[in-house]
Amino acid sequence: MRGADILVEMLIGYGVEVVFGVPGDTNVPFYEALQEREGKIRHVMARDERSAGYMADAYGRFTKKPGVFECPSGAGAMYSLPPVAESNSSSVPVILLTIDIPLPGEGRGVLTELDCARLFDPITKMSVQVKSPEKLPEIIRRAFRVACSGKPGAVHLQIPEDMLIADVDPARISLHVEEECKEFPAYPTLPAPHKLDTLISLLTASAKPLIVSGGGVNRACAGPEVTELAERLNIPVCTTMTGQGTMPDDHRLAVGVIGDNGFHPHANWALEHADFVLFVGSKMGSVVTIGWTFPKITLNKRVAQIDIDPEIMANNYENVLCVPGDAKLVVQRLIELVPARNNATHTQAWVDELNGLRAEFWENSEVLLNSEASPLRPERAVRCFNEALEAYGKPAHIYSDAGTPTPHMTRFLKLRDPRTRFAIPRAFGGLGSALPATVGAWFADNHRRPIGMFGDGSFGMSVGELETLVRLQIPAILMLFNNGTFGWIKGLHRLKGHNQCFGVDFMPPRGQAIAEAFGLKAWTATDSRSLDEALKNAFSYADGPCLIDIHVESIADRVPPVYSWLLKRGKDPLSTKAEEVRYF
Repeated sequence: MRGADILVEMLIGYGVEVVFGVPGDTNVPFYEALQEREGKIRHVMARDERSAGYMADAYGRFTKKPGVFECPSGAGAMYSLPPVAESNSSSVPVILLTIDIPLPGEGRGVLTELDCARLFDPITKMSVQVKSPEKLPEIIRRAFRVACSGKPGAVHLQIPEDMLIADVDPARISLHVEEECKEFPAYPTLPAPHKLDTLISLLTASAKPLIVSGGGVNRACAGPEVTELAERLNIPVCTTMTGQGTMPDDHRLAVGVIGDNGFHPHANWALEHADFVLFVGSKMGSVVTIGWTFPKITLNKRVAQIDIDPEIMANNYENVLCVPGDAKLVVQRLIELVPARNNATHTQAWVDELNGLRAEFWENSEVLLNSEASPLRPERAVRCFNEALEAYGKPAHIYSDAGTPTPHMTRFLKLRDPRTRFAIPRAFGGLGSALPATVGAWFADNHRRPIGMFGDGSFGMSVGELETLVRLQIPAILMLFNNGTFGWIKGLHRLKGHNQCFGVDFMPPRGQAIAEAFGLKAWTATDSRSLDEALKNAFSYADGPCLIDIHVESIADRVPPVYSWLLKRGKDPLSTKAEEVRYF
């Protein structure tokens, strides 16, 4: 067998259905092996290695399988850095194959020579160079084991081209796969039983308990379990922005999103006033705690933490209890330990208080959600999307860039269908991910409509992938929020008192014309009426990708729902009143 045959057979053995990537000089042998096995494994060509990585990231987020992508040597490897770093820090299982220059060329000035194993080492769980073709099966097994076990993350394999063209005696290798490592979580763990007994006692004894569900809950597909535990014990649930979608937003125990960006004031108020808080699958980092300044009443000695990674336990606060383990398994076991006669009526006053604040917030928000001001307000755009998604009545995979759409989508998006998943790459906040991510989302599950949300700054970084969507006829709905500026950065300028902003404005793209030039169906929306019509058409269109060019007010024109920004403007972020806050 050739090394390339071994590599592809191992990928097939691990259940890999699709590999995203970009062709180059060094990966031709790999492509030959893929082509010979067409029908068993599919290669999806992206137009940029960074885009291929975001496709793999979305695939990993929306399945329980690692996303796999590949790139050629040199610049291809360097372009692959941003998505790999994002996946690893966001605990998304991803495997990158860098097909590199032949080993004999090392240190001899060969074009594109680069120490890729060292380059990726700081941003992956494992980064190794393959130095023998006979080692390929062993290293592939290790790659899947590392990516999928413990806290999931990214793995990088640097595979010299000569490893792929070398002949290997099949008798000297084993192509077996580890069944447990085909999906995350591989080898899920549980804590010692006394930890769970103590946690149940803490939850049932508390008068004002709160569960905070983080991104780890979505990664472990543990939303139903968290919901059942909350219902059994009558405990309200907040989420971090990456935990959004843990339970339907109209559930009586679903309070809202905590933290800095796109927060709900009543959710942050709940975190402030709870007497015991259980964090599940959350690092409790800077966004959740607003730079460790919130809640003002410290979380010390009133927090328990469930997480698959013991290293982050009690990293920022003095926890009452640390419970290491897989979120789904741990919560399942907690459900079994709930006392049979538990009626949890002692928490009802607390639940009612939070629901009163929640109702007050949404009632006061109607003035913003129904605004017909010009330019189109982002709050109104979210209301239009909520109504269109509800009318569509089918599940979707929604992937939003970390920029312009984030604060308003996080605050006003309402997810009622538990089959719909919502993801935002929040580790590094890089732009340019949402458009290519719709490709990965589609291959993750072609029964759920992929929806990508991004600003015009992000659009300029990944516009070439429109061709990929058309070529593959993926029925993605792309929502371009268009206002001719890097709005988040411009807003920061203005927040610091600099109205003469520097280096943040550009020509607004003609989104509809660009999309149509690539062969997409497209519409332009400048007000709620035209947006409603465009969304109706988009959800009805199933013959390929489509784009809505939404001309919307910039978050640099009016302070968005960001706790720290509102505080700097002298406002009370915990107020449930609907107030328009200007920079000047």
